[in-house]
Amino acid sequence: MSKLKSIKRDENGLLTGVDYIFNKDGLIDWRKMIKSEFLVPNKDKTNETNVTKLKDYELIILLGGIKELAQIRGYTSVNYNVVSPSSDYVAATCSITWKPNYETEGEEVVFSAVGDASPHNTSGFGQIFLAACAENRAFVRCVRNFLRINIVAQEELQGGNPKVTGRKTVSNPYDSSNIKSDPHSILGSSMKEKGISFDILKQKLIDEKFEDAEVLEEVSDIPKSKVFELIERIKKAK
Repeated sequence: MSKLKSIKRDENGLLTGVDYIFNKDGLIDWRKMIKSEFLVPNKDKTNETNVTKLKDYELIILLGGIKELAQIRGYTSVNYNVVSPSSDYVAATCSITWKPNYETEGEEVVFSAVGDASPHNTSGFGQIFLAACAENRAFVRCVRNFLRINIVAQEELQGGNPKVTGRKTVSNPYDSSNIKSDPHSILGSSMKEKGISFDILKQKLIDEKFEDAEVLEEVSDIPKSKVFELIERIKKAK
């Protein structure tokens, strides 16, 4: 039986035994910490197959690479808030509690990101498992944004494409011109059903001291992360 490896972090919150790569400013270069085995070419942007020759915008990072970086960085919890405002739209907010390290001045940090999925922006099996797609998208965006990585993840590229039959292109039945799966549109429809005007909603947000509520001019100005919460609240309102 192989001996169990002891995982320890030093006084800076860094894993012992890991070769970190640092920027000139002394922060960790998490982009360069991604192993090449977790990078693939973005075929929509390049024909080159050697990932070492490609720019970041020509690359795609695989889920395994995102998970490995998250484990090296260190976290204590991953939480999801999943909502489904309509039968064909799922949104997930992923919140990760990151362990303290010298980059956060020894403080624990909670970072969140939103991912959404509908038949319009997924394809294949993704159109069946919308909740799973939304969760994965929220997770990879949370990790990427927190670690300052500008390479898009594979889970973020599973967009739906029009179906081609012979010489005719058949539009995706879930195209935005045929169905309103945008969260702001869903919020607007929910408000209309309940007889709630934008002015009433805005005043409610101001009363609740929602940040920058005073400068909101229309529904589309409300951040997506708040939109999902409002949709659920309005749906439950009598």
